[in-house]
Amino acid sequence: MSESRLREEICRYGRSLFERGLTPGSSGNISLRLDDGGWLVTPTNASLGFLDPARLARLDAGGVLVSGDQPTKEIPLHNALYESRGSARAIVHLHSTHAVALTMLPEIDPRAALPPMTPYYLMRAGQTALLPYYRPGDPAVADAIRGLAGRYSSVLLANHGPVVAGDSLETAVFATEELEETAKLYLLLRNLNPRYLSPAQVGDLAKNFDLDLPDHEHGHDHSE
Repeated sequence: MSESRLREEICRYGRSLFERGLTPGSSGNISLRLDDGGWLVTPTNASLGFLDPARLARLDAGGVLVSGDQPTKEIPLHNALYESRGSARAIVHLHSTHAVALTMLPEIDPRAALPPMTPYYLMRAGQTALLPYYRPGDPAVADAIRGLAGRYSSVLLANHGPVVAGDSLETAVFATEELEETAKLYLLLRNLNPRYLSPAQVGDLAKNFDLDLPDHEHGHDHSE
């Protein structure tokens, strides 16, 4: 796909996420890795609902701005996830309500922020790590991402929001949406003793859909 088409795709998906209330105001950012090693990145203080393809930041392989507006201040976050997830070609970072709310709950396991609630959560987002709070744009978050050693494609930043990598922009967007909906389900069912997928059911999904899940079972097994 040409760079001009990729620019249009970023704007199209950004508008869709914004219009459905998944990233209000000027929150959230999207990046896409190009074949030459450079990136396209949404600008700082830009609403994902009103992006201009021509004004997206174009960075070279070294992260230097080549053209367009100044990129989001979350570049260290994106860069660390690209470095640790070699298959990643796109990253979506939102401030979606239910995913942010999930990060504030005391019982959340940092190694598996959500239990295996639905097959499509596991198929699209895998397991999700929870990182501690960092100031937006803090370079230290990059070290925290690298500390996950590429085991997770979906990460929650405490009191901040989800960061999701995919092998295409569509994959990253769909996984981010699935993560948000699963967080919503968790909040709706919290303290109601819901039935999660059993370890055998999770194993069956991993086998049949070739899922590379971190070797960790969620601490709250309510399966039957």
